[in-house]
Amino acid sequence: MDTTILLFLLQDGVTNGAIYALLGLGLVLVFAVTRVILIPQGEFVTFGALTYASLAVGKLPGTARLAVILGLVALCFDLIAARNTLTMKSLIRSLLTYAALPLAILGLTSAVTGPQNPVALNFLLSLVIVAPIGLYLYRIAYQPIAHASVLVLLIASVGVHLALQGLGLVFFGPEGLRGPPISDTAITLGALRISGQSLGIYAITALLIVALWLFFGRTLYGKALRATAVNRLGARLVGIRTSLSGQLAFVLAAVIGAVSGILIVPVTTIYYDTGFLIGLKGFVAAIIGGLVSYPLTALAAILVGVVEAFSSFYASNYKEVIVFTLLLPVLVLRSLAAPAVEEEHD
Repeated sequence: MDTTILLFLLQDGVTNGAIYALLGLGLVLVFAVTRVILIPQGEFVTFGALTYASLAVGKLPGTARLAVILGLVALCFDLIAARNTLTMKSLIRSLLTYAALPLAILGLTSAVTGPQNPVALNFLLSLVIVAPIGLYLYRIAYQPIAHASVLVLLIASVGVHLALQGLGLVFFGPEGLRGPPISDTAITLGALRISGQSLGIYAITALLIVALWLFFGRTLYGKALRATAVNRLGARLVGIRTSLSGQLAFVLAAVIGAVSGILIVPVTTIYYDTGFLIGLKGFVAAIIGGLVSYPLTALAAILVGVVEAFSSFYASNYKEVIVFTLLLPVLVLRSLAAPAVEEEHD
């Protein structure tokens, strides 16, 4: 291997690692706040990518209609749950959140969709469409069982993943899509040529991480999320609504997943089920980070991306096996370091 190939593999690994870092951060955020291992994170990647690609060719994306359907289902759940304590204020809030908002987004999307739209508009519109899906998903599938065990929440996540994958097939079909790059510019550093899309991935990833840091450190809602992550019971005792924290966590996860999908759809063809494998690699990074450490998760994601790039070069048929094998030593070390727990006797 010469230096040029080494540099290209490192660039490819860092680029993929930046995407996995975003997904890993989203998984850690959701697990810390809600104890949910968000297997459907990959579906947010798929929805963001296919929404952006559909808007780029002037088509109304299926996610705009899907958001309306999920919103109406969530409205029914909300009204049934509050049937004994329903007030006019809560009714209006539910109608605005679960009915008016997705219908307004559908109307806006229908009005502005066109093949000549700038990339920035399609980017923002994709986020606006996908973000409420995270909110409605939490209200339908997770909020009713928020106090269940982690195992029950994991089983629910598997079911939600399968359901969303099927809905992706219904609303987008089996054909794959690709979107336009964020930028056509490129820079050359010696033998290494960095595309505008790669530069955009680095810049947007860095901006999103900084934005999340500011959100958690400087805003009231961010501090509420941090408090819920540290101690759910303590957060409830001081007046923080844990259901609102869960909703915010899922909205942020949907935005992070959608951004990741938009960033990768110009460089690879995305199908309705592609996001699952991409999300799993973010999950590997999150597990290496212990599902608690944001910096360690980001570093682990870069490692996963680099290992994947070199595996593709040396053993492309086994690259997925090699990447997921990274979990084994981490799990072994964590099991050895964990304190022994005595079995209960009848």
